[in-house]
Amino acid sequence: MRATPTIESLAADGWRQKSLPGFAGLIGPLWARKEADGWAYGLLAGADHLNPAGVVHGGLLTAMLDHGMSAIAWEAMARRACATVQLDTHFLMAARAGQFLEVRGRVLRATASLVFMQGELSVAGETVATGAAVLKMIGTPAVGAQ
Repeated sequence: MRATPTIESLAADGWRQKSLPGFAGLIGPLWARKEADGWAYGLLAGADHLNPAGVVHGGLLTAMLDHGMSAIAWEAMARRACATVQLDTHFLMAARAGQFLEVRGRVLRATASLVFMQGELSVAGETVATGAAVLKMIGTPAVGAQ
């Protein structure tokens, strides 16, 4: 069994803790890391994230996929706000307290108003859940965004 990651070990691996308002702040703290292929988002699962069966709640896994894919779409679409229209989630295995959940995703296609995404939530390289999402761009590009 792997040792539980610490704030220090996550920071040493390039993860940066993010303070976010609203719901994302309630489930966190969330972490972000710039990687060669884009951004990854993470969360250190704790006792507050468990369901009555003692594993990480599927709602949290879904929220992490939703947040990660939305953030990736936001960055890819010149920082335009995106709202999830549809999210399909497939759970493949359980996650437990003390594990670091990592979300990565990619834009499959973008139209003038929709972004089609694919994402994966993993723990230590093992896939816990996958997701496919359709997001609606609702904002305008950020000033200076390319």
